[in-house]
Amino acid sequence: MIYLDEDAVRAHLRWDELIDAMERALAAFSQGAVLQPVRSVLTLEERRRYLGIMPAVVGEVMGAKLVTFYPINAGTERPTHNATIVLYETPTGLPLAVMDGRLITEMRTAAVSAAVTRRLAPADCSVLALLGSGVQARAHLEALSTVRSFSEIRVWSRNSAHAQRFARAHGATAVGRAEEAVRGADVVVTATAAHEPILEGAWLKPGAHVNAVGSSRPDWRELDDEAMANLVVVDSREAAAVEAGDVLIAKASIYAEIGEIFAGIKTAPASATTVFKSVGLAVEDVAAAKLVADAAARIEC
Repeated sequence: MIYLDEDAVRAHLRWDELIDAMERALAAFSQGAVLQPVRSVLTLEERRRYLGIMPAVVGEVMGAKLVTFYPINAGTERPTHNATIVLYETPTGLPLAVMDGRLITEMRTAAVSAAVTRRLAPADCSVLALLGSGVQARAHLEALSTVRSFSEIRVWSRNSAHAQRFARAHGATAVGRAEEAVRGADVVVTATAAHEPILEGAWLKPGAHVNAVGSSRPDWRELDDEAMANLVVVDSREAAAVEAGDVLIAKASIYAEIGEIFAGIKTAPASATTVFKSVGLAVEDVAAAKLVADAAARIEC
């Protein structure tokens, strides 16, 4: 069994491979080929400190992630998410690897959004709006730029200094209001820990695509009811029914799991305005960890 720290994980993950792996993993999940319960979350301190437990069996490998979600760390040098992943062989039960899961959590979340955007967003989209300016905003900019070419990138944050810093670092334009970022955008990412909506459906252009990846608690939300009245796709119906405040509070109708679309079970209308609500699944972590472990094993050989 090997241990891989964050630097080793970074050395072995590539966006193109990861995006394709997330598409395959979610297709398998929606076809019933993955054994996975809904994530267990222990609340240490409401809205401040949580511990998540996420196991999954994915073909020849299985594993589990322990992840801490600490909104209390926002604005400090400590990450809001930390994680450890343990990977095993399914046939034998033998351990394969232990690895840092913080970067995997960051990258697989954005890679899933990129796979979804590749499938649902217009091929000629050119304007990207990022609501949030933290780790996930940066990861989404990198991942989405591998599947679409953006000529304009707008960023908004509740902390304007953070938005300005992000804009300078990534060639984006910082705006003072979320509406300024969203109006006319082809693809929108909401990556915040908002408790109340920061995005209004009235701002979305027809045919826009939204990746809503933040606020994965049942009483938190980023999108208002009008936004959630569009064509809604989720990573897991079961998980969304427990964790996704955007879905629960708006009483939104779920059109499909994205894995159903990846597998060809369902198709999304080409002209639809779409919302992908992501809560994050263990199958994504295990599939990403397998990529890392396989790459590390090839180098050792």
